[in-house]
Amino acid sequence: MKITKLQLIYLSALSMLGFIATDMYLPAFKLIEQDFATGPEQIALSLTVFLVGMGLGQFLWGLASDRFGHRNTLFSGLAIFTVASVGLAWSQEVWQLLSLRLLQAIGVCAPAVIWQSMVIDKFDKKTSQQVFATIMPLVALSPALAPQLGVLLTELWGWHSIFVVLAITGALLAAITLSMNDQQKIEQKQTAISDDLKSLLASRDYVGNVLLYAVASAAFFAYLTGMPEIMSQLGYSAKDIGMSFVPQTIAFMLGGYLGKKLVVKLGDETVLKQLLGLETVAILLVFVACQWELSSVWPILAPFCLLAVANGALYPIVVNRALSSAPHCSATAAGLQNSLQIGISSLASVIVAAFALVAQAAVGYVILGCLVLMWLSYLIATPTLTRGLTLPDNSRVVSDE
Repeated sequence: MKITKLQLIYLSALSMLGFIATDMYLPAFKLIEQDFATGPEQIALSLTVFLVGMGLGQFLWGLASDRFGHRNTLFSGLAIFTVASVGLAWSQEVWQLLSLRLLQAIGVCAPAVIWQSMVIDKFDKKTSQQVFATIMPLVALSPALAPQLGVLLTELWGWHSIFVVLAITGALLAAITLSMNDQQKIEQKQTAISDDLKSLLASRDYVGNVLLYAVASAAFFAYLTGMPEIMSQLGYSAKDIGMSFVPQTIAFMLGGYLGKKLVVKLGDETVLKQLLGLETVAILLVFVACQWELSSVWPILAPFCLLAVANGALYPIVVNRALSSAPHCSATAAGLQNSLQIGISSLASVIVAAFALVAQAAVGYVILGCLVLMWLSYLIATPTLTRGLTLPDNSRVVSDE
C-alpha cells in the first residue's frame, strides 16, 4: 500500500510537533523572564522540565496505544497538549509555566510515539522504510525552523502567541485524528504488558537496532552540547555559533535523501554496514581534531557533517528494523525505543556539560565511546556468525547468501 500526500503531511506534522514545541519559545526566554519578574534559571528550568516529560511520557503512551488503539490514545494526548498550550498562553506565574510545560510535554509524547506505530501497522516493511526516510529529515529540520518562527511570532504579537499557535496546531491535529478510522486490531492486543516487554527485551533485532539509534543520537547530542562552548573558547560570536548548526542540518537532510535512494537500490543491510563505516571514519576524525589546539572550528565541524549525513540515513533504517520486529506491540516498542533514545542521549549531553571547561576533549572522548557502543549494538542486532549458514559436513561451510 502506497502512502498518499495527505497521509504524509499528517504523519509529518505529528512527528515534528514535539520538536517544534520544544524549541519555538527559546527566543522568548528573556521576555518571559521579564514578564514573570524572575531569574533566567527558572525560565531555563521550563526546558528541562519539558525534556523530562518527553523522556517519561513516551513509553506510557506506547503502552496505552497498544491497549486502547491509536486514534483514541493519540486524540487524548493531543487534547492534553492543546489544553496545556492554552494555559501556557495565559500563564502569569513561574509555577504555572513549569507545571503546564510538563503537562504539555506529556501530551506531545503521544504523537511522538504513535506516528511511528501507525506507519508500522499500516504499511509493509519496504514502504514503512521509505516513509521513515522521508519524514525523519523533516524532523531534523524542525529544531532549526522553530526558533525562527518563534522570533516572528514574538515580534508580531508577543511571546504568548507562540503557545496560541501551538494550541491551534494541536487542536487541528486532534480534529483530524478523531475523524479517522482506527484500523488497529485491538482484539489481538491481549497479551500482558510484561509479556510484551519480555518479548522486546529478548529480541536481538529490536534491542540491537534501538541501541544503534540511541547511541548514534548520543554522539549527536554530545556534539550539540559541547559545540557552543568550544566555539566560545575559540572566540566565535553568538551569531557564528548559531550559523554553525546550519551545515549539519543540511547534511542530515542530505543523508536522509541519499539513504532512501540507496536502500531501494542496495537493501537496508548493505547500506547499514556502509553507514557504520562512515560513522567510524567521521567520529575518528572528530576525535583526532579534538586532541589538537585549534584556531578554527572547521577541523571538528567538517567531519561532524559526515556524521550528520550518516545519522540522517541511519535513523530511518534502524527505527524501521526495530519496530518491524515487534508488530504485535508496535506502539509499546516505539515508546520504549524513544525513551531509551532520549535517556542515553541526555546522559551523553550531561557528561559533556559536566566537563564544559574542557569541552573540546570531552566531546572527543564521549563520541569515541559512542562509536564503540555502536559496533557493540550492531553485533547484538546482527545474527551470529553461524546463523544462515549450512554445514553439510565438518570440513566446509557454505553460505546461503
